Amino acid sequence: MRLIGKWLHAGVLEGDNLTDPEQGTPPGGGVSPMVATIFRQAVLEAWYARDVTPRMNGRTVLLRLADDCVIGCEREEDARRIMAVLPKRVARFGLTMHPTKPGLVACRRPGSQAETDTGHGTCECLGCIHDWTKSRRGSWVIKRRTASKRLRRTMRALWQWCRDQRPTPRIAQYRILCQKLRGHYQSYSIRGHDPRLQQLYEHAGHAWRYWLSRRSHKSALPWETFDRLHVRVPLPAPRILHAI
Repeated sequence: MRLIGKWLHAGVLEGDNLTDPEQGTPPGGGVSPMVATIFRQAVLEAWYARDVTPRMNGRTVLLRLADDCVIGCEREEDARRIMAVLPKRVARFGLTMHPTKPGLVACRRPGSQAETDTGHGTCECLGCIHDWTKSRRGSWVIKRRTASKRLRRTMRALWQWCRDQRPTPRIAQYRILCQKLRGHYQSYSIRGHDPRLQQLYEHAGHAWRYWLSRRSHKSALPWETFDRLHVRVPLPAPRILHAI
């Protein structure tokens, strides 16, 4: 407990900026998943298995990863009962729920004859948007795509990184940029993400060429020259790694 307390007050260093959290675990801090696991086990999971599941009229499931969780209920009345009692449960341990993040989403399968998914909830979890779409065979399936704000944040970070790395040798830039793209693919290369991954891939090439051309007044890099460079040292192309 003493070590966790010191960790909570140590702050988070992002670049040259040190942030001291005023309350709770620091966003992005290494202690956050560990503390979340401890609290979730005592506050949520044990209570859910002992008190919630036996009282439900339909099937229900609890899914959790680090400090994010999703509770799925077969019946709407069960979901509303859980949402009503959940704030009281966390308040017993001195915790509060975020005012906007928790939500009740109806995620029913559209009818077989429905032309659109109007009225059926779309939710965002773990950086992905989950919604009902038509498969190639014409049936309704749940597909996932990268959340727009997460994609924009990644693209801005790549643009800023290419700008800051202008003095770095070109081959060193290439190696690190490949690692960044592969790291993103490991998390988001899920079936249905193809357009978003391709968009990020093209943006990375554009940002790299743009800032390579601005290393000095003699470093102009036309697209023809960059294409020849890209043939010799190609950036890793996106491909689906996880079929969920």
